[in-house]
Amino acid sequence: MPVNGNRITVDPITRIEGHLRIDVEVNGGKVANSWSSAQAFRGIETIMRGKDPRSAWAMTQRFCGVCTTTHALCSIRTVEDALNVEVPLNAHMLRNLVSTMQSLQDHIVHFYHLTALDWVDIISATKADPQATAKVAESLANFSPDGKAWATNSFNAMKNAKDRLVSFATTKSLGIYGSGYWGHPAMRLTPEINLLGFAHYLEALEYQRKIAEAVAIIGSKNPHIQNLTVGGVSTAINFDSMAALNMERVQWIKKLLDEVAAFVRNAYIPDVIAIASAYKEWFNLGKCSDNYIAVPDVPMNSALTEFGLKGGIIMNGTQFREIKTWKDETLRKGITENTTHAWYKNAQDTLHPYDGDQVPSYTNWEENGKYSWAKAPRFEDQVTQTGPIAQVLAGYMAGDPLVKKYVDFVASKAGIQLPQLNSVMGRNAARAIRALLMVDHAYNCLNTLLDNCKTDQSYVNYLKEVPQGEFQGAGFNEAPRGMLSHWVKIKNGVIENYSAVVPSTWTAGPRDDKGRQGPYEESLMNLPVAKMEEPLEIIRSIHSFDPCIACAVHTIDPEGKEGVSVRIR
Repeated sequence: MPVNGNRITVDPITRIEGHLRIDVEVNGGKVANSWSSAQAFRGIETIMRGKDPRSAWAMTQRFCGVCTTTHALCSIRTVEDALNVEVPLNAHMLRNLVSTMQSLQDHIVHFYHLTALDWVDIISATKADPQATAKVAESLANFSPDGKAWATNSFNAMKNAKDRLVSFATTKSLGIYGSGYWGHPAMRLTPEINLLGFAHYLEALEYQRKIAEAVAIIGSKNPHIQNLTVGGVSTAINFDSMAALNMERVQWIKKLLDEVAAFVRNAYIPDVIAIASAYKEWFNLGKCSDNYIAVPDVPMNSALTEFGLKGGIIMNGTQFREIKTWKDETLRKGITENTTHAWYKNAQDTLHPYDGDQVPSYTNWEENGKYSWAKAPRFEDQVTQTGPIAQVLAGYMAGDPLVKKYVDFVASKAGIQLPQLNSVMGRNAARAIRALLMVDHAYNCLNTLLDNCKTDQSYVNYLKEVPQGEFQGAGFNEAPRGMLSHWVKIKNGVIENYSAVVPSTWTAGPRDDKGRQGPYEESLMNLPVAKMEEPLEIIRSIHSFDPCIACAVHTIDPEGKEGVSVRIR
């Protein structure tokens, strides 16, 4: 990691999806300036032109190897919106199940496998007393919404975890953990809590696999599901057929959901609260824009007028307007993207996604010029953040009783106020709250599917051909990292233009034409940095957003020359 005077460059940021570079200037032990640079060009929108819109979902889920289902679902909604195709209720429930369960997998992976080791010192854990650790774990039942201790928080489980860790650590080759900032002054959990975190880190590998398995049962494959089609799903529903989604498979899905739900409620939530309580000052660090946007999601009827999750626009932290449908004109008209500091032609343009230009124009990294492949999205020309915080706050301000229940529970146990969610630790807490919501909505959609199938087992309204003429549409999805939107123009049966404004573009984007920083950049300002050569504090703030930089399809070497060229036939 290069350190040049008061300048730190972290490239690449690890434990994320994609390629991200962060540069900061440090003065007086605090960050005085910052730049977020997405280091990969995503060219799939260009590939989409001229293609049949009914196949868009299969291609766009290749934006990413992590968020595959969210892009597929958002894309299918985009084309259905453009062509005014109504979807049967059962198809919505199956899609909702895929979406909510994908979110559960994502949130478990993020907390335990991507960000926990920013707070948990595994070398310290080798000094823990397993018996004392088991007692600490038992006491965390107070932090569970169910009031239950996690089933495996036993002496034997903690001893086994320690033995595995010690065996691994004493080899002097920590493998993927070798570059961790172990012993950093900003690490201060007790050895026992560190051991508990490591034990659950190992368990979480199994539980994220279980929920991924449930997604695969519905989607036929995971990642890159195979069961979507414009007008519904291709997952045949027949509870009496071995060749369709039958009662046996539904019960299999429920069993997996039950196991993961217990882990979320009795391990994940207590762990988040315990770690947050030990690092409470991080609820006051890493704040960024007080403008938020979230869309309604988990549609509960075919008319798309009822949703399980509420959406809304919050300006300046207090001015709230609920978004009740995806047809909301303010929502659709207010989103733009600016490319002043992004590596695209027409660099001064601020365009609506319908007119988004994807023509690359690479230069070197320029501090006052172009320095990122990410654009700078804005809502009504305001820096706006999306993500679990936006969704949780929108639901809370809209009066959603389920959101209020879980927010109040976590806030009271962590000893924080609602505005403190806009922080490094607040982002981790909001994601945990969202995991609780996803559990409840997954159960609700499963039960709705079962009830509706008593009288109706339809699952698709096929679009046999794309009509001639010109159409445009937008699709929305409240993805694990926030509001995702896809935008399409269709002309004479094929795609004329396609744009995707992804959650990590909203948060990872560079400065705009007015010089205003994006949320990543803003969150780093004034952040303390204890050791220039080990900038753990920077990593903590960036990881709290759960970065998902879109997968590269075009690579450029350090001299700016093309390294790989791929022809799509």
